[in-house]
Amino acid sequence: MKKKILGFFILILVSTSSVTAQETIKVMFYNLLNYPLEDAVPNRINDLEYILNDYQPDLFLVCELNNSTGASNVLNATRTAISSNFEMATYVSNTSDDAVGDQNDLQNLLYYDSTKFTIEEEIIVPTYLRDFNVYRVQLNTINQHTNPIEIYIIIGHLKASSGTTNAQKRYEMILDLETYLNTLPADTNVVLGGDLNVYTSSETAFQTLINSSNTITFVDPANRIGSWHNNSDYIDVFTQSTRTQTGMGGSTGGFDDRFDFILTSEHMVSASNLTYVPDSYQVYGNNGLVSCWNKSINSLDCETTGSQFSYTLRNALHNFSDHLPVTISLETDASFLSINEVEISNVFHLENTQIKETLSININAPNGMHNTALVYNALGQNIKTLTLNSAVKQHFNVSDLQNGLYYLVLSNSNHKPVKFVISN
Repeated sequence: MKKKILGFFILILVSTSSVTAQETIKVMFYNLLNYPLEDAVPNRINDLEYILNDYQPDLFLVCELNNSTGASNVLNATRTAISSNFEMATYVSNTSDDAVGDQNDLQNLLYYDSTKFTIEEEIIVPTYLRDFNVYRVQLNTINQHTNPIEIYIIIGHLKASSGTTNAQKRYEMILDLETYLNTLPADTNVVLGGDLNVYTSSETAFQTLINSSNTITFVDPANRIGSWHNNSDYIDVFTQSTRTQTGMGGSTGGFDDRFDFILTSEHMVSASNLTYVPDSYQVYGNNGLVSCWNKSINSLDCETTGSQFSYTLRNALHNFSDHLPVTISLETDASFLSINEVEISNVFHLENTQIKETLSININAPNGMHNTALVYNALGQNIKTLTLNSAVKQHFNVSDLQNGLYYLVLSNSNHKPVKFVISN
């Protein structure tokens, strides 16, 4: 009896830790530098694979994608470098600028781990020059039907170059985005990844994004508001240019600007069900050294003893694009639905851990036969009892159970509870 009671409390402990465990989501935004039409560096998709493998994002936001072929190439890179479960949103050529220049070769796109996310809606916000692409994404969590968690992913690319005229054009593009954002509830989870091309936080485009009177107010998670252009005080958030060498495409000015950003809605740093992880904002490949100012990112001046980002990674970044990626982490208390591993005990194992109606149990040892299997919910409550016979493989109808996470344990066996998920 004592052994059973002890086992039950262990089960409760395991279940409770599962419920309160936090899931972390890794986000990367990257300007792909006219991929794939910019071909001065041969086979640079291999460099992208190396970068993705090194960081392993769950959500990969990109701009300067030229065409559907490039979109498919990048999808294959994510599947090779990160997971075969990666998918991409629908590639649509730029719908803006048709009346002026019809420049459709600089587009945005979202790539995502399909075991963790589902795209619910794809939205285009046009401007005079380039679209903002908006994706309403739902997390594939255990309680997604009763307590869904959604996030709006926005990807944009503002007008480039210095001067008051170009700054005004950036502002006008942001006004178009704000018109759309005003249609959303104030507590919406929103992440904006983009090449904003702003030279200082005082630009009206940036000030409009962080205006507290907006329905959706954005914050700079890095908390590095200021005059960035060619100012070494902000070198830790510089993203361009990775190069000083000519003939590779893109800018060759050396490391001196902060053009690329990930901003989050203010709601996501306070009371959201999906929050920004403090201090997780990072320019990937930037070791934060003043000695790197105006140098190429693969320079020896951009690394010192103990630096996080190695020469090999920085060289891949240098070769692939004239921008560096920006990354953040998000966190939720909800548990993702997908269980990718089939858990095995020395007595039995489940044929699948993500099921719809039928739970299939394979018996590994004689003491598993003619036993009783107990099903517990995530709160540690015994909600179902299964009677096992002498068969090596046994099937049980569990269609009466609601979607969610469950634990299976044999009543007369000392083993770790085995998790499974019901998803209809």
